[in-house]
Amino acid sequence: MTETSETGGTTGESRTNDEVWIVGATGRVGRGVTARLAARGLKVVPVGRSRERMLAAGAEAGLPGDAKVVVADSAERIADEIVRKRPRVVVNTMGAFAATAPVLARACMPGGHYVDQANDVVAVEGLLALHEEAVRAGSTLVTGAGFGVLATEAVVAKLCEGRPTPHRVRVDAVASVAVEAGALGAALAASVVDVLTTGGRRYENGRLMTSRLGADPQQLTFPDGESAKSAGVSSGELVAAHAVSGAPFVTATSALVPTAPLIRALLPLFGRLLSVPALRRLAVDRLGRVPVKAAPRPREHSWGHAVVEWGDGTRHEGWLRAADGMDFTADVTATVTELLARGVGRPGAWTPAAALGADLATAAGGTFILD
Repeated sequence: MTETSETGGTTGESRTNDEVWIVGATGRVGRGVTARLAARGLKVVPVGRSRERMLAAGAEAGLPGDAKVVVADSAERIADEIVRKRPRVVVNTMGAFAATAPVLARACMPGGHYVDQANDVVAVEGLLALHEEAVRAGSTLVTGAGFGVLATEAVVAKLCEGRPTPHRVRVDAVASVAVEAGALGAALAASVVDVLTTGGRRYENGRLMTSRLGADPQQLTFPDGESAKSAGVSSGELVAAHAVSGAPFVTATSALVPTAPLIRALLPLFGRLLSVPALRRLAVDRLGRVPVKAAPRPREHSWGHAVVEWGDGTRHEGWLRAADGMDFTADVTATVTELLARGVGRPGAWTPAAALGADLATAAGGTFILD
């Protein structure tokens, strides 16, 4: 039987070994997480399709030349290997989380733990739906372990701390990311297409409702004086902000959503077209192959922002400042993974701050600025 430790974690050593598997270890986040965990002394195992690429990425991340790798070319085959080998933690950076997360997370149970960086409503809600199953299995599943979700969820949690349930919450995510040269990649392409096909969402009277993608455009001025535009999006930040605050009315915006009027007007049409499975597959394939040039991040900082309002008119605002949004994501994932590997956490399926507290954001290098 799985036992609960004094820290609230689980001891599944009889069912798991001491390995941490990084699925998608050759991608940007995967490489970053691998390097961070290897530097912290964890036994890291890259998982992916190409042995040669994994060995090269592992060497770049500081793994020994004879490091173990697991070669598998689909989520289902990776899940089979997880069931056979029983790693302690599996980190999923391969993308397409709505499809891959449930398969890999279930393979980790009982006793093993799971982490991903999902940031769309379908994927986040799908993973959270495994909560009771994970509790029974003594496993901790964490979704949204990155800038997306944590940067805004942590601010909401801080603003609501010690206060009654608010009436309204708005969160805004503005990542600043340096671009690596190369192809855009299938994982990012799938995320872009999923945003378009899902459309907009918001919470009204506690219910998740459909809204227009690109609604609620914002002109945000950050504490450092820089500014950016954002617009409404269906995102994991929305789900997490509602869960951590309990507010009946919640909206979320992102700087990734176009704010130009003409493009915003066309977004619903693009979404309908890409809902056709064949067109979706074609779009993901073509978009993933698009070459991109290296470019520095557009602003010095990435920002998570939240405005929380109560029924009596009280209003509080807060920010989380981070550096490069992709680097912060790798730091969050590595921090969550290390904590789970060392027995910290509690069984169930969670977003990051719900699992490990809002101060996870500062442990990963972020800084709160609260009114």
